[in-house]
Amino acid sequence: MPGVRLAQPPRVMKTARALLAIFTVILVAVATNASAQQASASDSSAAPAAAPAAAPDEDTNNAELAKKLSNPIADLVSLPFQFNWENGIGPLDLTRYILNIQPVMPFTLNKKVNMIVRVIAPIVSQPAPQVPGGVAASGVSDVLTSFFFSPSKSAVIWGVGPVVSVPSTTVPTLGTEKWSAGPTAVVLKQEGGLTYGALVNQVWSFAGNASREDVSQMFLQPFVAYTTSGAWTFTAQSESTANWQIDGDGRWNVPINGLVAKLSSFGTFPASYQLGGGYFVVHPDNGATWKIRAAITILLPRKK
Repeated sequence: MPGVRLAQPPRVMKTARALLAIFTVILVAVATNASAQQASASDSSAAPAAAPAAAPDEDTNNAELAKKLSNPIADLVSLPFQFNWENGIGPLDLTRYILNIQPVMPFTLNKKVNMIVRVIAPIVSQPAPQVPGGVAASGVSDVLTSFFFSPSKSAVIWGVGPVVSVPSTTVPTLGTEKWSAGPTAVVLKQEGGLTYGALVNQVWSFAGNASREDVSQMFLQPFVAYTTSGAWTFTAQSESTANWQIDGDGRWNVPINGLVAKLSSFGTFPASYQLGGGYFVVHPDNGATWKIRAAITILLPRKK
């Protein structure tokens, strides 16, 4: 009945609003702290004026920040909002919408080792499956958290650690209803404006709804990016997944993505704006065939 379907969106909106409220509080807190630090610096500099120091080259600083954003384990506190429209789903060519909220938080453990925490919280609007009785669904999907331990200095940038997937929904088409964990690793090289490398993780389920299928899934993200002196970044990458529980053609989902980003600002904060798309060269029978992506990554100050 129509009344049953209308019961879902209010819960979805409450969840989405709660998540956005949390991140808004974070932004306001950081902005207040930054303003206080600027005011303190201004008061301390009220002494007799000296000759002004040479201003840093803004283009160079922006290009360096943009280049760091191509590094998944850079020592930057960032808050990406990634909007994805996946199209061509099923025989009716339907569209799935995914908003990934992906905060990145680096921690200095000691002079030699950093820990970088990366969270992916997906909010999904899913079309009805093309099966009898299939209904559309919206809500928060499983939340993935990765912990990378990385050396502070290394000719080749790398990080390894655990990854944990937390079940965040009971809607079968949105999540697994399983707790999963496994290893994750990333390795990359940066030379001039060029960045190339790969990120991989593998998770296996160890607890959760016993009536749901076990999880054994790999994620592989090879990438190559080039950042110009004007802080433009051009990226080619894939975000491939392999479901080892499936035999045959439905196991792999392989998009090839092309992305363009520009570092600018969001209020008082540096921010990167990204636009791009992708084509799925391999996908399940009812999977998406192409996608559009838009993203904003807000960079936040970090106390050291």
